[in-house]
Amino acid sequence: MSSSRWLAVFAAACVLVLGLAACGGGSSSSSSSSNESSESESEGGGAPSTEASGEIAGAGSTAQEAAQKAWIAEFENANGGATISYDGVGSGGGREKFISGGVAYAGSDTPLSESEGELGKAIKRCEPGQLVEVPDYISPIAIIYNLPGVEELKLEPETLAKIFNQEIENWNDPEIAKENPEVELPETRIVPVNRSDESGTTENFTDYLSKVAPSVWTHEVSGEWPVKGGEAASGTSGVVEAVAAGEGAIGYADASQAGELGKALIKVGSEWAEPSAEAAAKVLDLSKEDPELEGGQKNVIAFEIDRKTEASGVYPIVLVSSLIGCTEYKSASEAALVKGFFEYAISPEGQALAEEQAGSAPLSEELTKKVEAAVGSIK
Repeated sequence: MSSSRWLAVFAAACVLVLGLAACGGGSSSSSSSSNESSESESEGGGAPSTEASGEIAGAGSTAQEAAQKAWIAEFENANGGATISYDGVGSGGGREKFISGGVAYAGSDTPLSESEGELGKAIKRCEPGQLVEVPDYISPIAIIYNLPGVEELKLEPETLAKIFNQEIENWNDPEIAKENPEVELPETRIVPVNRSDESGTTENFTDYLSKVAPSVWTHEVSGEWPVKGGEAASGTSGVVEAVAAGEGAIGYADASQAGELGKALIKVGSEWAEPSAEAAAKVLDLSKEDPELEGGQKNVIAFEIDRKTEASGVYPIVLVSSLIGCTEYKSASEAALVKGFFEYAISPEGQALAEEQAGSAPLSEELTKKVEAAVGSIK
């Protein structure tokens, strides 16, 4: 047989084999996916995708809860076979649930702590894979207050520390009045409201106070509120509700959930800074990654926030919230679902949605590239 005839016969045989394979059971899922894809395209935009399916649960930060709900709704809409739940139990509770294996991923407003053993436990939980911890949500922590008639309130760092340390007890205190000369302050008693649960928002806020007013705020930086007395409430929404319900109350909460409550201006350098997403993003640009918090893990990205900056246009009371997961899971479908959800949350589309729904600052282009590389390691 000539070489040309042999090639013709070989090609025909290949066509026959491929045709039989297309009809066989071994590729039924591919055929089904193709059919579903065609049906989706014919139905128009918004039809479910078949790329991710199954069920996973997450837990943690209440600060990023609004963003989580928005991400989940959009992700499930695009992936008809996917179901994701998120329990806003607070950052500490989320980290605990992740370490124990109770959830596939966690949301935390503070990095896993090496000093408290969390980082090591999380690394072990992910074995034989590796730990993934990446920023997904940047937001200012607003100092919210309830003072009818007081449209603008300015507070210097030390004054703020004294208020939450319960050293300043009334709103017309000379120290507050000095910073607000044009404001008629009431004699109303100050009621500081803090988180009752272990909270990343609390840890970020106490970290700020310890850095900018060390002579006043001598307490250890912690996710648990250190000052007894005052009023305590669970979760971000609980603090907002408590402040809204009590005249004279002041608290701290993710700015996205502050609603119509007053938001204090904080002295930074020679300026008075407001809690905006843009100002929060700028302080992260001035901050550096912390090798100690990253623990030598190549897929962990954690920052030491520059709380003491005096740069113009920045707001240093911020939280950089993260997604925590593993590079490997018990099943390929679980890993694919976690990876797909993380990819959506950190994508420009996901970040834009969080900005719209929760007022957060989107990740910078440079940071996004680092985060994408870490998430891409999920198998």
